[in-house]
Amino acid sequence: MQMKDLAQTYEYLKQFLTEERLSKIEHFSRESSDFVLPVVEDIYQFRNAAAIVRSVEACGFHKVVALQEEYSFEPNLRVTKGADTWVEVEKLPRNMESFQNIKDRGYKIVVVSLENNAKMLPEYEITEPIALVFGTEMEGVSQEILDFADETLAIPMYGFTRSFNVSVAASICMYELKQKLIKSGIDYKLNEEKLLRMKILWTVNSIRSGQQIFEKYLKENNIDWK
Repeated sequence: MQMKDLAQTYEYLKQFLTEERLSKIEHFSRESSDFVLPVVEDIYQFRNAAAIVRSVEACGFHKVVALQEEYSFEPNLRVTKGADTWVEVEKLPRNMESFQNIKDRGYKIVVVSLENNAKMLPEYEITEPIALVFGTEMEGVSQEILDFADETLAIPMYGFTRSFNVSVAASICMYELKQKLIKSGIDYKLNEEKLLRMKILWTVNSIRSGQQIFEKYLKENNIDWK
């Protein structure tokens, strides 16, 4: 899809938005980033799924990769508080091919774990895009994934408890990494094409029957969204 088609599609869809919603989309999209890509493994508690989505969006990251095996990633909408409107959830099978797929997109695989001489979050320097992997609620990250990962990252613990709930860990990591990016001088925000695609998705999600309107427009104008 060419930039011209993206721009025209967004211009068409904007007419269905209120001025208030359009203003919010324009404002918050400027801070969006995919420099940190949260990856969650087989999350089965819908409240945890929802809390992760909510924290990711609040920190200005708008995509989550959910690796599924036994359980489907289904956030509780009462807990997300509307954050699911703004966060794209990509569902992939929980296997090593999916991790390789993510790595092939240009992400360093960083697992949140105390294993393998983990670097502590306060001292961690983020210099390139990372896929931040959180394990299952009960078992954590598998040894196979630990062996595949480029790095491990840990949150310092100061009490008897040796781990945070997965949604809490995600919140802490996403917030801290966002602060590091803001202070780094790195160009971590979305490029023009990604930004337009995201604003289109946000607009579609904001319109009643938005998906049908969007698909009809693409068909009538012979536009391939991919």
